[in-house]
Amino acid sequence: QVRLVESGGGSVQAGGSLTLSCAVSGFPVGRSCMGWFRQAPGKEREGVARITSWDSTTYADSVKGRFTIPKDNAKSNVYLQMNSLKPEDTAMYYCAAVNRCTAGLRAEGFDYWGQGIQVTVSS
Repeated sequence: QVRLVESGGGSVQAGGSLTLSCAVSGFPVGRSCMGWFRQAPGKEREGVARITSWDSTTYADSVKGRFTIPKDNAKSNVYLQMNSLKPEDTAMYYCAAVNRCTAGLRAEGFDYWGQGIQVTVSS
């Protein structure tokens, strides 16, 4: 059974940093495509970042230069390091997985999802 569990969310002031963790079980992180998505109230779920099995990364324009998506294959963990946070980064953040990355950062391209974790950035 595939399970993704996010942790590390919370509240932070603008300009601050947070690191989200995604603990993955039942799925080969090192040989798969892992992603982070977010959804703010009243908005559609949007792709934030993804990392392929060969460690190629893709970021949404809105987070480029501020967020990174490292992973630890041995621990089956994927992270989202978020720096220079802005109020518009406030959302529920979701970890996602799929066997192979498809083009872009589309939610429909991922098969497995965590339950989500809240990130709130205050001004």
